[in-house]
Amino acid sequence: MSLFNELDVIAEVDQITHKAEEELVRINDELKKNNFCFIGSEMCSSLLKRKDANALSDWKIFQDSWHDLVLDDYMADSGKYRKRRYATLSTPPSSEQWKKEPEQPHYQGRDYNNLNGGIERHYEPIHHHILHSNTMNSAIKFGCELFNQQISGQAWHIEVHQFRIEASSKEKGKPTPEGVHRDGVDFVMMMMVERHNVINGETTIYDLDKNPITNFTLKKPGDIAILNDHFVYHGVSSIVQDIITEDAYRDVLVATFRRKN
Repeated sequence: MSLFNELDVIAEVDQITHKAEEELVRINDELKKNNFCFIGSEMCSSLLKRKDANALSDWKIFQDSWHDLVLDDYMADSGKYRKRRYATLSTPPSSEQWKKEPEQPHYQGRDYNNLNGGIERHYEPIHHHILHSNTMNSAIKFGCELFNQQISGQAWHIEVHQFRIEASSKEKGKPTPEGVHRDGVDFVMMMMVERHNVINGETTIYDLDKNPITNFTLKKPGDIAILNDHFVYHGVSSIVQDIITEDAYRDVLVATFRRKN
C-alpha cells in the first residue's frame, strides 16, 4: 500500500469515527428527550468499533452461542418457546469497566412481571468465553458509556440475558409473554443477534398511560433499541414460523442497567 493509500484509509477511518461521535451525541439527546431510541446495525458497528477496531471480531462465535441456550422452565403460561442464559455484572461509579458478580437468581416483582414475577428464577450462566468476548464486552461498555452520560456518577447493577424465542406450527413465540411492561430498572438495551424464518416481532413503545408512541422491528443483526424504563413501557408482538420445514427463532441480547444502592 502506498503512502497516499494509507493516508486515504486513515482519513476514511477518522471520518467514520467522527460521524459515530456525532451520532452518539444525537442518541444521547434523543434518549433524554424521548426516553427511547433506535440504532441501526451499521451505526451500531461504527459506535462499537470507534473505541476498539476488534469490537466485533468474534461476532460469529458470539452469534452462534445462541444455539446453546437452555429451555426456560419458569414460564407460567407453560410455554416451551423461550430459551436463555443469564449473568449479573457491576461497575464502579462512572466507569465502563465491568466485572462479573457471583451467580444469583433473576427476580422481578409481580408489579413488573405479572406472568413470571414474584419468584427467584435460577438460569444457566452465560458461557465465560461469550461473556468475555470482544462483542459482548463492547456492547456492555457502550451501554455504560451512554447511561453514564444520562445519569452521571453512578455505579451500575447490570443483568445480561441471552434470549431465543422459537416459533413452530404448534406454537407462536412470545418475546414479551408478560405483555406491555416495564422491567423495574433504569435503562434497557436490546440488541438483535439473529432472526431466522420468522414473521412479526414488532417492538412498540408506550407512554406511561400505555398509549402507543411508536413501533419498529429489530431486523438486522446489530440493530439496537434503548429505553429509559422509568418513562416508557414496551412490548414485542408474537413471532410466527414462516416456512414450516425450517426452524424459526428470534435471538436477542438484553442488558438492563440499574443504579446500585
